[in-house]
Amino acid sequence: MSSTTPAESSHRIALAGEEVGYQLRRSKRRTIGLAIDQRGLRVAAPLRARLGDIENLIREHGQWVLDKLANWRERPPPEKTQIVDGSVISVLGAALTVTVTPLGRARWQFVDNKLHLWPSATVNANQLLEKALREKARSLFVDRLALYAPRLGVAAPALRLSSARTRWGSCSHHGGISLNWRLIFMPLPVVDYVVCHELAHLKEMNHSPRFWSVVEQLCPDWRALRIALRQLGRQIPQL
Repeated sequence: MSSTTPAESSHRIALAGEEVGYQLRRSKRRTIGLAIDQRGLRVAAPLRARLGDIENLIREHGQWVLDKLANWRERPPPEKTQIVDGSVISVLGAALTVTVTPLGRARWQFVDNKLHLWPSATVNANQLLEKALREKARSLFVDRLALYAPRLGVAAPALRLSSARTRWGSCSHHGGISLNWRLIFMPLPVVDYVVCHELAHLKEMNHSPRFWSVVEQLCPDWRALRIALRQLGRQIPQL
């Protein structure tokens, strides 16, 4: 998670005879960082870093980059979770039983620890579940932002739901916050950590020690919750 910036561009570089594309994102950071995920090589660099210096660093780690990219290409795609009548999923740290009953018009209803789905000919159970959870996530996020924002002396920011695969939240320079709807699969304290993390960017648009002190002001257990987020993120259902 990090603050967003418009300074992002696409580039290509030759590594050991192989042409590799990468996304370069500039921000108010002090060092150059390399990361690889299913989207490919992503580089974060200071605003004034020279492109030559950035690419020299990529070449220094060229074999590591090629090995990691190869690992991602060889990794099998995650299996999708097929939702059927009686499926049980974890929502906000509690078991939620899903009932599926075909109906002419798609709708859903939360009742206690159950979610009733009535899929239609055009909306299947998986699609309907995602719609239901997105709505629940939006309502929850609005409430949590309204709870924590006043503690920083700021107004609750505008919210946008995200579907990003590798980012849980972001904060724009205009003050809007984006939160991944899949956080609904996490326990509430983990959700609150992400909310506090992004709200802290309204005070410090970076990841400096001052930023983390703001996070700690809102969420004293942020270190343990950040670890939990990384671990649980690997286990969420693929709809």
